[in-house]
Amino acid sequence: MASKMSSTARKAAKRGAKQVLFIQGAGEGTHDEWDNKLVASLQRGLGPGHDVRYPRMPNGDDPSFVAWSAALEKEIVQLDDGAILIGHSVGGTILIHALTEQPKLLRGVAAICLIAAPFVGDGGWPADDIVLRRDWTAPLADIAVYLYQGDTDETTPMTHLDLYARPSRKRMCAASAAAIINSTMISPRSPKTFVE
Repeated sequence: MASKMSSTARKAAKRGAKQVLFIQGAGEGTHDEWDNKLVASLQRGLGPGHDVRYPRMPNGDDPSFVAWSAALEKEIVQLDDGAILIGHSVGGTILIHALTEQPKLLRGVAAICLIAAPFVGDGGWPADDIVLRRDWTAPLADIAVYLYQGDTDETTPMTHLDLYARPSRKRMCAASAAAIINSTMISPRSPKTFVE
């Protein structure tokens, strides 16, 4: 589904604003009752020089990799060079895997930020519709990837950060989610940089 642009976003786009695509997490009400607060905070923090897009993913209560990947492709091809892609929770997991399966979508992407994105594979979550190739991170070699995770997240524990970094031969930077979403960090931490 195409994202709806507010009048503020349309004005920002006309001024050459930097584009940010935020992909929601999964679950009943997540788009309208949870992630919308993250998006509003992000837009306030970034200010009028940024066009934060927030499309509704299909069947958010029961996400499908195939359906969400198709929706992501439609959104990403509309972005200008230099866009930043952000995925929250399952949305981040599907985003990173859709990008690595369709590397053409990475053209012009400035950075990818994953917020509390569950790792799929050995040691992480199982998934019937996401199959990891041995070299699944190879298409990300020239893209900055930032991983944000809360210390007390019981759904996606901190160990998932290490799982994301393990197969990668590039630098990935991880920090508390509060660093990107809120101006005040609840428990300050230095970002942890992973290098394999």
